Amino acid sequence: MQAVDWNDLRYVLMLSRAGTLAAAARRLNVNPTTVARRLDAVQRALGTRLFDHVDGAFHPTKAGEAAIAHAARVEQDIAALESGVRNVDDEISGSVRLTAVPVLVNRLVVPALPELQARHPGLHLDLVADARNASLTRREADIALRLARPETGRAVLAWRLGQLDYAVYGARDGSPARLPWITYEEGSAHLPPARWIEAASRGEAMAPLSVNDAETLFQAVSTGLGKSLLPCFVADGEAGLRRLSGAKAVLSREVWLLTHAELRRQARMTAVVDWLGDLVRRRLRSKAASR
Repeated sequence: MQAVDWNDLRYVLMLSRAGTLAAAARRLNVNPTTVARRLDAVQRALGTRLFDHVDGAFHPTKAGEAAIAHAARVEQDIAALESGVRNVDDEISGSVRLTAVPVLVNRLVVPALPELQARHPGLHLDLVADARNASLTRREADIALRLARPETGRAVLAWRLGQLDYAVYGARDGSPARLPWITYEEGSAHLPPARWIEAASRGEAMAPLSVNDAETLFQAVSTGLGKSLLPCFVADGEAGLRRLSGAKAVLSREVWLLTHAELRRQARMTAVVDWLGDLVRRRLRSKAASR
C-alpha cells in the first residue's frame, strides 16, 4: 500500500460532506476534475474503492467510512496544532533583542521598562547598548534604534520616529568661559556631533579627554570636566547641567526604528515595536514642546 498524502485525503473528506464532485469542488475552490483526480490517487494508494457513485451522488463504502473517519481525526489534529502554534505565538512572551547607542538604552529605554514589564510580564528584553550598528539581517538584533537614515533592503522594515536635538551644555556651577571642549575620540570623529564640535571649538581650549559615545560624554560634562554637545532630551532634565548655546538646538539627528520583516508579525515583536515607537515619539515631542 502506498503512502496517503493528507492533501489528497482532504478531498475525500470534503466529497463525503458535499456528496457530489461539483459541490466539493466549489467548497475547495477547484475544478471537479481535480477532486476526481485526488480521489483516484487516494483509492490507488489504499488499494480499495472509497465511494459508490449512484445517481450522481457519492456514497461511502465501508472502506470509505473508515478512511473518512481517519481523515476527520487528522483534520482535527492539524487544526489543534495550528491553533496551538498561533496561541503560543500570540502570547506576549519570550525574548526580544534590542540594540541602540548607550545613551538611548540608559536614558530612554531603561527608565521606561517598568511600564513595559507591567504590561507584558512574560516578555524578556535583551538590551545591547552599543555604538556599533548591529546587523538585523544577520540576526545580531531583533530591533534597533538608529540615529541616521538607514540603508535597508526588503528584509528590514524602518520607521522614522522623529529627530533628536542637541545643544551645548556645561556643569551648572562651572564658568562657561573657562570650560574646555570635550570631544569624541578619533574612531568616532565621523559622527555628526563630533564634526559639529570640531567646527565650533576652533581656537578654543580642548579638554585632555576624548570619549567614544554620548553616554560617557554626558558623565564627563556632569562631572565638570568641560562642555560639549549633548542630547536635549537627557540634559534638559538634569539639575546639575545648564544649556550654554541658547534656546534653540544646534544640531538634530533623525531617530529610526528598525526590525526584521520576518519577525514583525510575532506578537512579542509587535508589542515591543509599538511600545518603543510610542515611547520615543512621546519623549521627543515633550522635549520639543517644552522649549
